[in-house]
Amino acid sequence: VQLVESGVGSVQSGGSMTLSCAVSRNNVGLVYLAWARQRQGEEREGVATMHVRHRDWWYADSVKGRFTISRNDAGNTIYLQMNDLKPEDSAVYYCAAAPGYRSNPLKFLPSDYWGQGTQVTVS
Repeated sequence: VQLVESGVGSVQSGGSMTLSCAVSRNNVGLVYLAWARQRQGEEREGVATMHVRHRDWWYADSVKGRFTISRNDAGNTIYLQMNDLKPEDSAVYYCAAAPGYRSNPLKFLPSDYWGQGTQVTVS
């Protein structure tokens, strides 16, 4: 599975931005689609995850109510709508596709697939 993120890089505090991620194939064999971010000097953290077949979503407390993960009907594009952005949201954002179940869908396993990342800067 190959994933490629895209989205505008910079936005002012309080603004909105939507990130997109193209997935190279359909979701067969995948359990979750997700977005994670890595702030400078910190570990990568999951921010939003959705179950591929069930209507279940999980969000990090820091983004709950502000970020929304979704996908198109074909399942080959994942979106992250980000509203009311704050400077602490500045990070490299990665999309992910996960083939395995886990007790915490905001955590990741070595078997997961990742995009190359896209920088988001909030000033």
